[in-house]
Amino acid sequence: MRHTLILASSLAAVLAVSAAQAQPTEPGDAEAALDTSPRAVEPAPVAAVNIPVDITEWPVPWESSRPRDPDVAPNGTIWLVGQGGDYVAHFDPDTEEFSKFDLPPGTGPHTVVVDRDASLWIAGNRQAYIGKMNPNSGEMVRYTMPDDAVKDPHTMVFDSGAYLWFTAQWSNVIGRLDKRNGSIETIDVPIDRARPYGIKLDSAGNPWIALLGTNALARVDAKTLELEVIRTPREASRLRRLAITSDDRVWYTDYSEGWLGSYDPATGAFVEYRNPSEQSGPYAIEVDAQDRVWQVETHPDVDQFVGFDPESETFFSITPIPSGAGAVRHMVFDPERNAIWFGTDTNNLGQAILP
Repeated sequence: MRHTLILASSLAAVLAVSAAQAQPTEPGDAEAALDTSPRAVEPAPVAAVNIPVDITEWPVPWESSRPRDPDVAPNGTIWLVGQGGDYVAHFDPDTEEFSKFDLPPGTGPHTVVVDRDASLWIAGNRQAYIGKMNPNSGEMVRYTMPDDAVKDPHTMVFDSGAYLWFTAQWSNVIGRLDKRNGSIETIDVPIDRARPYGIKLDSAGNPWIALLGTNALARVDAKTLELEVIRTPREASRLRRLAITSDDRVWYTDYSEGWLGSYDPATGAFVEYRNPSEQSGPYAIEVDAQDRVWQVETHPDVDQFVGFDPESETFFSITPIPSGAGAVRHMVFDPERNAIWFGTDTNNLGQAILP
């Protein structure tokens, strides 16, 4: 089922009026008008003492297969996909052993997410399906897209109930799959080539999406399926991935110009921080249990694993990834180990133990 969308107006969709244009307020007026002007910090402050993380990488035994988008199973083991090798793989951190199930040739899997019952959900990016796999037998049920125009399920996230939300970048849609019956609904993004990419849910279960093809975030109301587009302050910004802290601030990596940004839905305010490296290319992003924001800069010769503290507004941790990484495209936080897992284009599975 496809939905025609209403493009909702948003306070943050238009840049706030500058201070020079704003109406003055008298001292003691409260309740003074809310300032939603975007704030940029350039250069962003870097802590005087760097706190490095402990990064371990394991070579994935299937060469040149672009291992990516790991997720943590309920038993603590790790699942990932080989986008260039058409497989879903299992890694046991205790034994350091890999195994895999092959997927249909040409699947081009983009993401795997592990359900609460340990079922694997796989985005068949090049064959227009989402697969549900039994992790013990490898048996898989395929749910094909309901419309031939939806060709590329991309990144996925579970809500707390029955739905699996996903993006389809080149098809320009956001979708949800009902795990109870396999039915799929899709929502068109009303901007040509908006390229919906990274997706996360806020505390109310509403999806937020990075629109890589333009300078915008999107939010879907999970109850009405109404879509809201929120423009970022800089027209040249291109958002790739998102993370959401416990206060529901939406954090994003601006891949095009090297900024870490945040948007506060409660106030409509943006704050952006210039990343530490001159050529940054930030891609994967995640938050930990302390609401610290972690991202990977992919444009330096060796990728940099970077930690940012929103409270002090400082970059406090910068660690080169030992293999160089090539690119880190997606990451997942593992609360039991206080670690972040990631795949690299250098054909490794990585684990960063956080301070």
